[in-house]
Amino acid sequence: MVALTARENTKPQGRLTMQTIEIGVETIAIRSLDWDRDRFDIEFGLQNGTTYNSFLIQGEKTALVDTSHRKFQQLYLDVVKGLIDLSTLDYLIISHTEPDHSGLVKEVLQLAPQVTVVGAKVAIQFLENMVHQPFSSLIVKNGDRLDLGNGHELEFVSAPNLHWPDTIFTYDAKTRILYTCDAFGMHYCDDHTFDEDPELIEQDFKYYYDCLMGPNARSVLSAIKRMEKLDVGMIATGHGPLLQHHLLDWVNYYQKWSQEQAKTDTLVALFYCEDYGYSDQLARAIAHGITRNGVAVELVDLSIAEPQEVRELVNQASGLVIGMPSQADQNAHAALSTILAAAHNKQAVGLFETGGGEDEPIYPLRNKFQEIGLTEAFPPILIKEPPTQATEQMCDEAGTDIGQWLTRDRTIKQIKTLDNDLERALGRLSSGLYILTAQKGDVSSAMLASWVMQASMNPLGVAIAVAKDRAIESLLHVGDRFILNVLEEDNYQSLMKHFLKRFPPGADRFADIKTYPATNGCPILADALAYMECEVTTRMECSDHWIIYSNVHTGRVAKLDALTAVHHRKVGNHY
Repeated sequence: MVALTARENTKPQGRLTMQTIEIGVETIAIRSLDWDRDRFDIEFGLQNGTTYNSFLIQGEKTALVDTSHRKFQQLYLDVVKGLIDLSTLDYLIISHTEPDHSGLVKEVLQLAPQVTVVGAKVAIQFLENMVHQPFSSLIVKNGDRLDLGNGHELEFVSAPNLHWPDTIFTYDAKTRILYTCDAFGMHYCDDHTFDEDPELIEQDFKYYYDCLMGPNARSVLSAIKRMEKLDVGMIATGHGPLLQHHLLDWVNYYQKWSQEQAKTDTLVALFYCEDYGYSDQLARAIAHGITRNGVAVELVDLSIAEPQEVRELVNQASGLVIGMPSQADQNAHAALSTILAAAHNKQAVGLFETGGGEDEPIYPLRNKFQEIGLTEAFPPILIKEPPTQATEQMCDEAGTDIGQWLTRDRTIKQIKTLDNDLERALGRLSSGLYILTAQKGDVSSAMLASWVMQASMNPLGVAIAVAKDRAIESLLHVGDRFILNVLEEDNYQSLMKHFLKRFPPGADRFADIKTYPATNGCPILADALAYMECEVTTRMECSDHWIIYSNVHTGRVAKLDALTAVHHRKVGNHY
């Protein structure tokens, strides 16, 4: 890679800024920095903002790779017009059509009507419905090339479902840069353009993978395989820093995580409609809950799915989740017929509305699956208004439920595998009894905890082991706040019984429980012996649990002479 010369052009507009930097020969990154964004769609709670990355390649011909979010309209267009006369722009490459990357396509087309839009067949179809104006287009597929001159020969790599069905990567042989849009990205906003310090970003990198790429692990592996023949020196992502200094590590992480996810014997086929209603958002939230249990998920767009693909996937799947398509979508209806014909009574099923206004009715389809004999893993999810954080949590919990249902036999088998003496020895590790309570926006949750310990004195800190399949896990990321409620000896049975019961997705964990708000906004249990207000500072992955380390900011004891309830187990390989 040649030495890089920075050309910074930062223009503040509140907390929206722009950055341009030369990242290769005749190649400029145009980064839109959104410092204060705290959520992305409904599935992401953001701690570090995000960026929207676009790129300009100037050979004998000129290409713009992706655009930016609509909120950056004037800032972005001013920067682009300062770099190039848009009347000379030859190509606009669309990695995929999600609005955060294609939000300004219409404006670019108005300023550069001569441009040829380059994308996958599905992407061009989506754009035609988005911009409502004619434009020149070039449909590309895996292995196709586009020569810009001066050595900039672009090769396109098909990467469907990363994370939309229309995604392509673009590789420039001259600069050895691979433009991957969402894949290998992260929601992280920083002045640093590159991945100089991996420790700062590795948690955001993993969180992003878990939310967006993990449910498409098989597609990730297919894309990595197609990348192997390319001599990649940099990955230019659509979000966050560009990957150059630790490139091999990042790719290896994706491969390792995806192999672990894909090798599981248990698979859920999740059918949805990418471009209809809120189907894609809800599907990803459900998928995130499913993968907590070590279950693989394959997302399939009903609107473009081939019958053979659908049939093969249903035959392999232990569970089926279906988002209701539009009543006018003929291809989706043909796919539903294929699913019904291939489904069998050993599978679990879950259905959700998608809020598009013309959803196929959910209950007739539910009745057909019941007639076949499938087990309903969660009640139908009904969407009557735009999704909120509470909707996301409900979908995440529904995914957790089907994942737990499908892995119940594996869990029982694991309980029976330990040596009896070892089980009894581990069981002698006694611990206290606590209730974690958390509130984040419209979402609240709680869980009974026993693996809790003080972990530091300066600052005061506690460490808590939280199983990966707990619904509250999504509220315990770095920066999140919660209450650690300490239960009292001889006065904990009713609280323990309440919080141990199984709640349906979206149910209020605090119904009929006396609480009052803490200064951090989370609920304190009125009947707790003591409480501590905590803030998550570090998470460590430990097999089937997360170790959550948190600073303790304040606390109170209700009864000075009372004792903490103690949990004594008989065996050590389950609670």
